[in-house]
Amino acid sequence: MDEKPEGHTDGIHKEDQGKPVEVEEMHRLNISKDDVNKLEEGNKEDKDDKHVEQGDRMNKDGDLDSKAQEEVNETTREDLAEEEQEPVFDGTEVPGMQANRSSSTRSLDPDPEEEGSVWPEKAVALKNFVKEKGAAVTSVLRRLSLKRDGVEQANVDVDKDTSDSAKLGEQAAMSPRTAERSAWNPLNYIKVSRDTDSESKAEKGKNIIEESLLPIATKGRIILYTRLGCRDCREARLFLQRKRLRYVEINIDVYPSRKLEIEKVSGSCAVPKVFLNEVLIGGLSELKGLDESGKLDEKIDFFISEAPSPEAPLPPLPGEDDVSDNGPVDELAVIVQKMKATIVVKDRLYKMRRFTNCFLGSEAVDFLSEDQYLEREEAVEFGQKLASEHFFRHVLDENLFEDGDHLYRFLDHDPTVSSQCHNIPRGIIELKPKPIAEIASRLRFLSYAIFEAYASEDGRHVDYRSIHGSEEFARYLRIVQELQRVKVQDMPREEKLAFFINLYNMMAIHAILAWGHPAGPLERRKLFGDFKYVVGGCTYSLSSIQNGILRGNQRPPYNLLKPFGVKDKRSQVALPYPEPLIHFALVCGTRSGPALRCYSPGNIDKELMDAARDFLRAGGLIVDLSGKVAYASKILKW
Repeated sequence: MDEKPEGHTDGIHKEDQGKPVEVEEMHRLNISKDDVNKLEEGNKEDKDDKHVEQGDRMNKDGDLDSKAQEEVNETTREDLAEEEQEPVFDGTEVPGMQANRSSSTRSLDPDPEEEGSVWPEKAVALKNFVKEKGAAVTSVLRRLSLKRDGVEQANVDVDKDTSDSAKLGEQAAMSPRTAERSAWNPLNYIKVSRDTDSESKAEKGKNIIEESLLPIATKGRIILYTRLGCRDCREARLFLQRKRLRYVEINIDVYPSRKLEIEKVSGSCAVPKVFLNEVLIGGLSELKGLDESGKLDEKIDFFISEAPSPEAPLPPLPGEDDVSDNGPVDELAVIVQKMKATIVVKDRLYKMRRFTNCFLGSEAVDFLSEDQYLEREEAVEFGQKLASEHFFRHVLDENLFEDGDHLYRFLDHDPTVSSQCHNIPRGIIELKPKPIAEIASRLRFLSYAIFEAYASEDGRHVDYRSIHGSEEFARYLRIVQELQRVKVQDMPREEKLAFFINLYNMMAIHAILAWGHPAGPLERRKLFGDFKYVVGGCTYSLSSIQNGILRGNQRPPYNLLKPFGVKDKRSQVALPYPEPLIHFALVCGTRSGPALRCYSPGNIDKELMDAARDFLRAGGLIVDLSGKVAYASKILKW
């Protein structure tokens, strides 16, 4: 309430403003200074004996405009008294007590039996004066309260009004500390409790819905055999999901050795095939037939309590049919491992800067000449070959490799690589790098299998929990480790475009699985800028792939600099010109983003155009002909 009642002034607790008013009232009521001193002595004598419950008298200073708060305060007076017993004023304001209130907010409420002996008659007259002056204020406040809360208060009598007005006069002279305490508003607690109750009910309802969607806990195991691009396999997945049955999917295109297992048990390699433990249920038609006859529920009840026998098909084993760990060992990697264990790697100063985990070029030349039985010039050439294979690099990229006091750092010792890159968990792999075209093909094939098995039919929802525990995702992590030292500079435009789009989408899923969904702009910026892979000896984040490579090294939105500088080696990998259709293909884990799909280098332009059409038809662009308004996704602005 912004308006202040008559007789109530701001800053009345200050002595320089309150005294003249008190002195004037003392003269009008013929109150002498001796009477005030006597009254003070009486207050001090009773201070240790009398205590009054703390209630809404101390609390009305903060919200005088609400009658509803006065009612709530009266009902909660006893609860507050149990927590802290603190005396308050009863409405009588005696001049000269300002100094006592400045040192303590505690005061007295005289006992009715001793009131005649303690309080002089002139104090009673002052009390009546305050009542008269505050009557009008009380009626105004009551009317405002009735308007605000809509509460019928016709039973409030005049005596209660006068007592409320006395309380208003007493609140006007309370100390700052008392005013701070009086800001307590029980309505706020009621509101908070109501909000808490509503939130708890909503949370309880949400938990009930989530529990109804969770799979049924079983002791048995369901194995579903599928293959890529099979419509019946997709319907079999949906059927098991509707039944809330958790299953393990084995794609015979990803695990070709399992074809013999199906053919041995069922006599054919046709899919889908469903196994409940060791019992073969059959394909999609057999599932639907058992469900219509009611026999499927009986089998499920038995399957829930029965553990699988040794004859039951097993889930995919780690590394099964995976060629990521196969291949010849790189002899250069073996030499580098020996080199790490021999030369001194420590923090060093170079050009007034401190670099961690570095070694001198001269020390590396000494090691190579002794270990490989080379002359010093030949050792320098051999070191340049190691640097070109991305085993180490100059700390400032000043040269490839030279003899002398230049500082170099191994790839896995780089601070950015060791702290932010998630495809180099155990250091540099010792296998010889495979061609980038082969790795891109296996990555595309595996991404297609993951999207088909763990994404919704429209490609806009992903089952992150199932992906995280799948063998397909474990195989993906092994594939991206092969990207550490590949050659990506000479890739054609179509292959580069398809490879980096597929890598971006899988990298975004990996980032969400590792760090979770970003809760705000700062976490989102961190997710897209600090989650990185090592590709061809350089670090790439989601933002650098999108804006640096696929957009032709263009400045990101709300940024001042380009992703790659003039001397940055990654600028050689960037596309010659930006491709705007990539925004309809890159999925960053948002609800409004495009659908997940894989892209092949042979039809990349056609597939990007199809993705743009699907995105616009799915709500990316809405045209209201009647209102002559078009609603566009923010992706179109990008």
